[in-house]
Order: sequence, then C-alpha cells, then structure tokens
Amino acid sequence: MTVGAEQDKRQDWTFQGFAPEFDAHVREQLPWYGMATESVALIARHYIPRRGLVYDLGASTGNVGRVLASTLHEREARLVALDECRDMVAAYRGPGRAITADVARYPYKAFDVGIAFLTLMFLPVPERRRLLVTLREKVKPGGAIIVVDKEESPGGYPATVLSRLTWDCKLRQGAEPGAVMRKELSLSGVQRPLYKGELGPDAVEVFRFGDFAGWLIEG
Repeated sequence: MTVGAEQDKRQDWTFQGFAPEFDAHVREQLPWYGMATESVALIARHYIPRRGLVYDLGASTGNVGRVLASTLHEREARLVALDECRDMVAAYRGPGRAITADVARYPYKAFDVGIAFLTLMFLPVPERRRLLVTLREKVKPGGAIIVVDKEESPGGYPATVLSRLTWDCKLRQGAEPGAVMRKELSLSGVQRPLYKGELGPDAVEVFRFGDFAGWLIEG
C-alpha cells in the first residue's frame, strides 16, 4: 500500500457513536483517570455551597457528576452537564440535567464551580480562550474553575521521556499498539494541548502525570 493510500484512510477523531465504549476506553488510555476524577470531586467539595450551581463542561457519560453526587445531594446543589455529542447526552448517567450544547457558546449563568475535564483540548484555540474569559466572568466570588487537560510537552529530551511514559502506560493497560498509533494520528488537528500559561498566572497546578495536569482557578 502506498503512503498516499494509507493517509486517505485516516479519519479525524470523533466522539459520535463512541458513548458505549467511552468509559472503558478512557481507563485503558489514561490509567490515572480514576484518581484524577476523585481528586476533582474532593477539590470541588471545597467550593460547592448550599444550593450552589455546578457546570460540567464536556460531561460525556457523567463520570464527574457521579463522583460529585453525594456532595450535590447533601448541599442541595444543582449540576448542569453539557456535551455537544448527542450520543453522550443520551448515555449520560449522573445527577442533574444533561444538555446537548456547545460549551464554547452556552449562555452560562453565574456559577459556583465549573469543571472542564479533558474538554478544552478539543476546542479550537480562539474558542477555548473566549470560553475561559466567559468562565472567569461568570464564576462567583469564592467559587472555582477546575480544569484537567493535556498541556504542550516541554522541549528537549524531557519531551521524549514523557512521550514514552505515556505510551508505556497505555500498553501496560492492555491497549493494542496499532490502535494507539491510529488514535494518535486521528487526533491531528482535532486535539490541541493547552499552551504553557494559557489558563492564566493564577491557575494553581493540583495534579500532573506526564503531559496531563489539573489546575484550580479561584473566583
């Protein structure tokens, strides 16, 4: 097969039609996924007030909502789950209301906690920067924005080390090497890791594994 023919077979990554496999897939590809989710739940608990409002941006099947359920119930807080993929919204299993919506254009109300878990990297850079401005404007004093996402790799040899660390973790979880490679190529132009400092100088790093990290921005 020629190189050109192989390139013609490549397709952009999409979440459409992927909902049934999503939960198993992320745990295979990201072995730290469960720990990061639990960490987000604990951090969010510090900022969710009684009868507060929480947004889950890019909610997928409801992973974040499920770990927040007890806090939401205890404090009579409301969660609004947003995802632009109709399949994900249909498969949503979590508290609150799931809405099919573009997170970059949704008309946010003033909120207490906004969580973007592996979401910003799938937005075009201009859109995610406008979204960050909106979130900062809408978060209430004393509230928080919590972000877990992929960040651009460092330069030099450390970039090679982190890349190999990521691949090794995926393979140890049982991922098929060819599938990992095809997934990586399908993300070309679809996934844009955050640039260093893109979240602002007040973003506090609270989690990191290789190129993936979590940040807390207080309102």
